[in-house]
Amino acid sequence: MRHGDLDFMAELLGDPRSMAYYPRPYRRDEAEAWIDGNQRLYRDRGFGLWLVCLRGTGEPVGDCGITPQVVDDEEELEVGYHVHPAHQRQGYATEAAAAVRDFARSSLGLRRLVAIIHPGNVASRHVAETIGLAAERDVDRSGLSRRLFSMSL
Repeated sequence: MRHGDLDFMAELLGDPRSMAYYPRPYRRDEAEAWIDGNQRLYRDRGFGLWLVCLRGTGEPVGDCGITPQVVDDEEELEVGYHVHPAHQRQGYATEAAAAVRDFARSSLGLRRLVAIIHPGNVASRHVAETIGLAAERDVDRSGLSRRLFSMSL
């Protein structure tokens, strides 16, 4: 993900359908901060969220990767994914999340991976379960109830 991807990321993160389970869609400056934050993660941790692009055309369809999250005062590493509504229900999130899971295991040597999912987000839950994560417990995220899915790697 680079600053040249800002138009796409602003569209993705600004779309109410993409962000239905967030408090609100992101503004363009927040999408730029999203890119900055991921570039910092690349430098500092060797991972972050990466742009997901179609193989044949290079067209961006979403993002997917690993981000550190604090859950109950402990750092967890989360597999996260967003797919533009025009490209949803085509398996891109599942394919990308499975590749991230494998990268986390083989390249990073991680022992655990989580996903923090809004209870109503059935599609995200399906992706998490398909790649091997299972519901572990409910957690509080800034006063909002979320379900923590996890797996041992």
